[in-house]
Amino acid sequence: MARRSSVEIVENFWREVWQARNPDAADRLVAEDFGITSGGVEISSRAEFKKWVAAFLSSIDDFRFDVIETFQNETGDRVVSRWRVTGRNNGFMGFEPCHTPIEMFGTAVLHVREDGLLQHNWVERNALEVQRALTEKMSTV
Repeated sequence: MARRSSVEIVENFWREVWQARNPDAADRLVAEDFGITSGGVEISSRAEFKKWVAAFLSSIDDFRFDVIETFQNETGDRVVSRWRVTGRNNGFMGFEPCHTPIEMFGTAVLHVREDGLLQHNWVERNALEVQRALTEKMSTV
């Protein structure tokens, strides 16, 4: 099998879905049965993923998504990417909107199929630290 640049596929996904804030771009980039595992939640299907992205984006004002680094395994079927999200709380994680700054870091492991579509995304993020910061802010208001 020829070595492929799955890094380019994943960086395009970050750019078109997250940085452009366009959940509908997933129609071209992820499999119909795409799944994401994040924060103890399993989202199964492209349609459910698009709803989840839209809800996530609406919960953070001034949303910004920055890629820190991305690399792939030898065969190109797995890509790891570290990223950073910033913005202001507009109901993130169920908190009342208070417009407190948010900074969240995460690592994603993505399965890239032979046809270049994304099949699954496993995400680990520092949500506990974000939750603590929002809780602290809410208790001082």
